[in-house]
Amino acid sequence: MHGTFFAFWGYNRDWYSKSTITFENHTSDNYNFTLYDARASDKPDMEYFYRLDQLTIPQYNLHAGYFFNDKRDLGIEVSWDHLKYVVNDYQFMHVKGDIRGRTIDKDMVVTPDFVHLQHTNGNNYLMINLMKKYSLIKNKSIELSLIGKVGAGVLISYTISTVLGNHDPGYFHYHGWLSGTATELKLDLGKYFFVSTSLQGAFVKYTNTRLGADHEGLSKHYFYSLQYIYGAGINIPLGK
Repeated sequence: MHGTFFAFWGYNRDWYSKSTITFENHTSDNYNFTLYDARASDKPDMEYFYRLDQLTIPQYNLHAGYFFNDKRDLGIEVSWDHLKYVVNDYQFMHVKGDIRGRTIDKDMVVTPDFVHLQHTNGNNYLMINLMKKYSLIKNKSIELSLIGKVGAGVLISYTISTVLGNHDPGYFHYHGWLSGTATELKLDLGKYFFVSTSLQGAFVKYTNTRLGADHEGLSKHYFYSLQYIYGAGINIPLGK
């Protein structure tokens, strides 16, 4: 058997496009309304990264994969990217729809007691990526390479929300799907150790975000994300 297994651990910062978010509940409540051009931010929490018992509180990345041959130019990767997505409170947005029998269609400041939404445990991307490596510099002790990735996956996320005063502390479940592409700059230091940095762009579609303590509400939206990743990993060569 030939090729190389690898494992990577890192952290990330994230940027998001504006999003149109729909909220709906006709069972335990009565509303169907939309927020237009919602802005959101990440939440890096990097003050925890140096504590071994809290390494997964910040926005982190765990990747594992396999390059198929000794040239290590083609491969496949499974990635778990823990991002965080927080709709900014007190922003001015257009709100349109029906809320408990009343029609709303106006610009307003959206306060957290009216609507608050955050995918902070998190905005999790579980993806399978195909990889192609291009060697830029190589000698006996180091190799600098550029890696292109393309992939798709699912959102296994944890959303904290408040809608019309109904707070939901959240739970992990399937929320939707995504597709993305990335460019990684990787520096191999010797045979077994590497550091890398990358940029990943993704289209993210939330189709199944449950709301409320009874989880009978539903939120849907989509957005684009840009993720900057940095970290280190190990190579495990196979064969001779």
